[in-house]
Amino acid sequence: MSGARARLAHVAKCYGAVVALDDVTLAIAPGERLALIGHNGAGKTTLIRLILGLATPDAGKIEVLGGPPGAAAGRRALAYLPENVAFHGLLTGREQLALYAALRREPARVVAGLIERVGLADAMDRRIATYSKGMRQRLGLAQLLLGRPRLVLLDEPTSGLDPLSRETFYDLVSELARAGAGVLMSSHALTEIEARTDRIAILANGRVVADGRLPALRAEARLPIRLRVEARADCAGTLADQLGGARVNGCSVEIMCAPEAKLSLLGAITALGPAVRDIEIVLPSLEDVFRHYSGGNPRGDTP
Repeated sequence: MSGARARLAHVAKCYGAVVALDDVTLAIAPGERLALIGHNGAGKTTLIRLILGLATPDAGKIEVLGGPPGAAAGRRALAYLPENVAFHGLLTGREQLALYAALRREPARVVAGLIERVGLADAMDRRIATYSKGMRQRLGLAQLLLGRPRLVLLDEPTSGLDPLSRETFYDLVSELARAGAGVLMSSHALTEIEARTDRIAILANGRVVADGRLPALRAEARLPIRLRVEARADCAGTLADQLGGARVNGCSVEIMCAPEAKLSLLGAITALGPAVRDIEIVLPSLEDVFRHYSGGNPRGDTP
């Protein structure tokens, strides 16, 4: 992948007898939002630590923003938000962000605007020790926006955020991506990230078992599509007889079909004319795709 913000090639990492990563090849492109998903212990945190330069691979090669992990130039253009952010409790939100702004060589005047954007304007002069977990996480989101990062690493970033704050978070992630940052987001919130990422990489037992856009992963997995056909009054029995499937709530029929059979089944439903009130087509979710590729068989936790 030309111009990748980060690239891993055949990377392996072990902790004693535990293989955390095994022959992992992955790249994050400029402007791309890549979701990294896997069971606990699949190797997600280890992969992030390697990109940050906090651990060294046992095999393979890692390139981060054109250099080795942990290099000074890369650190200046990289932003990281862990699941549990830690700030100095005696500082106010304004003071803490001003410190990070100085480290990023950003003018102090940007601080108030960033804090307001993440919904902390009323608390910016309170000590961080009084903040809830969600408020600390929002302060971490403001920190992400400092210095125009070119690579952003997010580890369970919406942990502790309320629904409105989560929407704000994903808007900020999209803004960073539009500005050219490559974004790697590790998350268990599969329903949330399904429509908010460009590519999915699935880790299982330390290996990348799937990597691609969700429609392509669905097609490759050949997971069944669910059609729910709502009948007009007293026609549910007719629909069930003609189409098969299972009766639902006495007024609908639910049918599972292979992807290649969808169009012919829709034709058969349309031919029933007035007996049909509505049709709902439900594609396999990211959770379904994840379960297929991961095998539903997690191993024990690893670092």
